[in-house]
Amino acid sequence: MSVKYKVIERGEPGVVGGGTKKFYASLISSGSLGIEALTDRIQQMSTVTGADIRAVLYAIADIVPQLLSEGQIVTIGDLGNFRLSVSSEGSDTEEEVTKANIRKSRILFRPGSKFANMLSNLEYEKS
Repeated sequence: MSVKYKVIERGEPGVVGGGTKKFYASLISSGSLGIEALTDRIQQMSTVTGADIRAVLYAIADIVPQLLSEGQIVTIGDLGNFRLSVSSEGSDTEEEVTKANIRKSRILFRPGSKFANMLSNLEYEKS
């Protein structure tokens, strides 16, 4: 199965009037799956009940933020890992760096090897 894309036109960011316009590929989503549909898919390929699957998914959604806030890197098997990252202001000396230097926190996700394999095997189709 291939991933569909469309062609869009974009100008240059920050240039008044858009500057030189170019055309780019932009992926078209084929839909969105919620927790119920995900549960159904998992249930079809295992012997685990839907209630147990939902319980685990909700527990992961509850525990991962807690573990990240404790400074842990959370690895979920072949799914990948989650970790915190920050952006900060620079200071001239080590002593001048405090928590006030931290501008922004974010969560980074690094996909596991199955995702990398999927990406290398993707096929694209112009819509």
